[in-house]
Amino acid sequence: MKKINLMLVAIICFAVASCSPSTKILGSWTGPNTPTEGYNSIFVTAITDNIVARNTIETDIDNLLEQKKIEAISSFDIIAPGYKAQASDKDRILEEIKATGSDAILTVALLDQTSETRYVPGTTMYSPMGYGGYYGRFYGYYSYYNPVMYDPGYYTTDKNYYIEMNLYDVQTEELVWSAQSETTNPSSIEAFSSTFSQLVVGQLIKDGLISKD
Repeated sequence: MKKINLMLVAIICFAVASCSPSTKILGSWTGPNTPTEGYNSIFVTAITDNIVARNTIETDIDNLLEQKKIEAISSFDIIAPGYKAQASDKDRILEEIKATGSDAILTVALLDQTSETRYVPGTTMYSPMGYGGYYGRFYGYYSYYNPVMYDPGYYTTDKNYYIEMNLYDVQTEELVWSAQSETTNPSSIEAFSSTFSQLVVGQLIKDGLISKD
């Protein structure tokens, strides 16, 4: 029984590790006209119809920015849920963003979503029970059980999400920074957003778009 329990634990750990969630920055770009002193106030907008996802991501990024002494404004204050962009609204929205005191706009948008099916090889676990007793004689061993246990392989599907983050200067509307991230098998929007937000703010600091303090 002890041997079987140990085998099950090993199999579970292997299965969890094989499809564990992860988020990483694939790369970033900084434009030639980026202010050397960085930005002090950022308007954050996640471009999605999913209100929960939008609110969660914007809130997490806002909170992290404010911890770095950067003023952060959520797009919900200006852009209502379900809003569809129209050319006629451009000037109004830009003026309302400027009125918040923001000097940059951070957008977060899903570029692509893919599914990849892969084969996870099986594992063989050898666990001899020691010399003597039923193990020391062929028929005693044979009639009890085979100590070589095989966990068959299986197919699993990984879900990958590619997200683009852009930073625009409010006054010029020029793109000054851009980055892309990849997330595999997110367990929940909350778990994803927490890790994603830390990576985004960390990359903004690394690339000099905001100060460290």
